[in-house]
Amino acid sequence: MKKIFLVLICILILPSAVQGRQDRPLANEGKNGLYAKSIEQVLRLREEEIDLATAALIISENWSDLVPGRRHLTTLDDMALEIRNRLDSKGLKADYRAIQVINEYLFDELGFESISEASDPNDLFLHTVLDKKRGYCLSLSILYLSVGERLGLPLYGVVVPGHFFVRYDDGRAKFNIETTSKGGIASDEHYIDKFKVPKGNRSIYLKNLDKIQTLGCFFNNLGNSYSTVGNQASAQRALEEAVDINPTLSEARSNLGNIYLEMERLKDAIYQYEEALEINPGDAKTHNNLGNAYVEQDRLYYAISQYKQSLRLDPNFIDAYTNLALAYCKQQRFSQAITELKKALKLEPKNASLYCHLGDVYSQKENYKSAILQYENALKINSNLAKAHFGLAVCYNNLGFTDDEIRAYERALAIEPDMLAALVNLGNAYFSRQDYDAAIEEYTKAIQIKPDEGMIHYNLGSSYSNKGMYEQAVAAFLKAVEIEPKMGDAHFGLAYGYYNLKKYELAWKHIKIAQESGVKVTEEQLNAIKSHLK
Repeated sequence: MKKIFLVLICILILPSAVQGRQDRPLANEGKNGLYAKSIEQVLRLREEEIDLATAALIISENWSDLVPGRRHLTTLDDMALEIRNRLDSKGLKADYRAIQVINEYLFDELGFESISEASDPNDLFLHTVLDKKRGYCLSLSILYLSVGERLGLPLYGVVVPGHFFVRYDDGRAKFNIETTSKGGIASDEHYIDKFKVPKGNRSIYLKNLDKIQTLGCFFNNLGNSYSTVGNQASAQRALEEAVDINPTLSEARSNLGNIYLEMERLKDAIYQYEEALEINPGDAKTHNNLGNAYVEQDRLYYAISQYKQSLRLDPNFIDAYTNLALAYCKQQRFSQAITELKKALKLEPKNASLYCHLGDVYSQKENYKSAILQYENALKINSNLAKAHFGLAVCYNNLGFTDDEIRAYERALAIEPDMLAALVNLGNAYFSRQDYDAAIEEYTKAIQIKPDEGMIHYNLGSSYSNKGMYEQAVAAFLKAVEIEPKMGDAHFGLAYGYYNLKKYELAWKHIKIAQESGVKVTEEQLNAIKSHLK
């Protein structure tokens, strides 16, 4: 009986001890934010009602229907309970002394680690961090803050240009927690120096963020994630939300500007870039992107000014050198363009694209031999650079080397089969050799890629016409004038096709349109058709 009695005692005592620990609710218990079903509901909540982890996991579910995000809340609760139990066993309260316990548990025991680059958009999400035990600055910080809110710790997200971390601040003790360094402590000065935090109070940098502001930073990165996977509509919505929540977050405005630029909403893009630079004038990338927007507006002097400012801020910025060179080319300032590209090549002598751009400049200068040399330099570094093969083909065309031109276009298309310009130009090369069957094949491929390009249909019609296939020629020319009604050469092609099909009234109609469009039409051609009219 004693053994049974002792066992019964153990059975009675152990559950009561465990139950006692579990009965004490976590700090976030009962918050309305735990029951939110959409991010819109979250954003309508008061700050104290928001559960950051729930909000982050709702976003995970929106990212992928295959993610059962809210099941990870139990994992977070269990993690928080384990940390609280360890604090209890040490006789510690949930204050600044809890940070070391959290760090040891998350980073040393569970093995959460940081990744150097946010190259995979999935690494942004809380569910991925929990599943893979890896993340980058923002996603690891969301994990840390989510555990902290369950323990009732005064933890805040903090943002600086290009980085995010956590801060403990109870009004007495205040220190920064670097989640990418296993919870190590870093001073404000460290972040100011490393991340070039702009001076002044216009931005939210280095300030304690509330949960809505933290979500605003999350939306900024979410927008970039959607953009990476090609979902520009969702990227736009996320970044507009980021700007609405954190209007003084420079990165959000700059990233939204990038989306607008891609959408060709140039005025909106420029506005966002200018607002971003008001907040952080030292952002070289935003100056470069503003320059790109000005180029699209053909405001080249403004663009050049922005590229130069970008390079003053970052003398190693290869894109800015390239874009500055391209802007100079548009102004026919080829020597300056060559100078900028050579500066870039000193920084990156193995950059094949730079040699290719240099080849383009020489080609525009009609210095085809120098251009060929640069394209060949590019191909020595990267033999699969389709645009270098294309550039060579253009040079061979201008030098009259048709066989070499055709081979170069074929090499470009072997790498990029949908390169429209190469398909059309290869068709033109075959046409010039009177190989109309081959020309028709290339023009047909090109039309499949861009069916609304009238000139390609015209070229196809010309190829059929030269083969004496007038019905096919007329069909192609009709498509050309459907797309571009004022294409005089296509109307002339129609006149010739209809004449050979003995449809003289239609031939007369189109030769007159061709003549009115400025195509040179001889009296002999007019009389040939007129003689058949009733």
